[in-house]
Amino acid sequence: MANIAKQAASGFLSIGSLLFVIASLFLFIGKNLFISGWTADHANITPLRWVSSTVVPVIVVSWGHGRKSLSTSGALLALVVGFCLTLAHYSFFLCLLAFFITSSKATKYKQEIKAKQEEDFKEGGQRNWLQVLCNGGMAFELSLLYLLDIGSSDLPVDFRHHYRASWLGMAVLGAISCCNGDTWASELGTVMARGDPFLITTFQKVPRGTNGGVTPVGLLSSFVGGLVIGVAYFVGVLMSAASMDMEVAPNQILVILVGGLGGFGGSLLDSLLGASLQFSGKDAKTGKIVEVAREGVIPIAGKMVLDNHSVNLVSSILTALLLPKIALAVGL
Repeated sequence: MANIAKQAASGFLSIGSLLFVIASLFLFIGKNLFISGWTADHANITPLRWVSSTVVPVIVVSWGHGRKSLSTSGALLALVVGFCLTLAHYSFFLCLLAFFITSSKATKYKQEIKAKQEEDFKEGGQRNWLQVLCNGGMAFELSLLYLLDIGSSDLPVDFRHHYRASWLGMAVLGAISCCNGDTWASELGTVMARGDPFLITTFQKVPRGTNGGVTPVGLLSSFVGGLVIGVAYFVGVLMSAASMDMEVAPNQILVILVGGLGGFGGSLLDSLLGASLQFSGKDAKTGKIVEVAREGVIPIAGKMVLDNHSVNLVSSILTALLLPKIALAVGL
């Protein structure tokens, strides 16, 4: 039965990917026929850019689905997210790719320990459509705004000459670095820290797996996780930005630092929201941390206002809005 279900899911993804490629082809033809025209002078997006934005996400998503990092629903939504980010700016896609690979590795690290601590633990950390939406939704929306306002253009971060493009680019970096930093902090800090975490709002010791609980190892992991996204953005700029734009732009290596700050700050925001608006309790029978208040659960912290997905989405939105200010402050 398991093999049949796996084959059915794989077949469904193959059909979905084929339909996605066909729809992308017809969309490109329609765009050029009715909007941009057929001449190179009026074409805003080259055929090569459109094809690479279609094919590369299909390859990456198929790989992730095969490794059980994405469910079928998550893979189909990731196709659309990856397409828009790649079409807008190659750095956006590299950030998304770095997040997907490194967060998946972090989730699978010592997962047998996490299974003993968390009631809602899922082996392999397979992401469904809701998790893809909450982690990539803000970056997806910002990439659409980038396409509508700037177009498909791989510009460096330069607020003096390209303010709107730089603002949107740093907002995308903020959204993705926040998600990666928080994932690294929660997945690595939980199993690597020697002592129990402390609640970020009260500084009291709490059991591992408690929402809003932080450790020095987790905070350092969040910064490093953000740095990884910053490196991905920096590499994308080096690979694709025009030399003329790079000559007048600030030192782009500062983007790496901004990414690290996005991961660290986003993780702090996530922890603050989790400690105050997300319920954490300990099941008296199993000893595991749960997020639903019910009989037999000892409250630890937080109120039942947001769930984990909502906290991820809100923190990524806030970090995306704040990081352009930070990028300006460091001289980009």
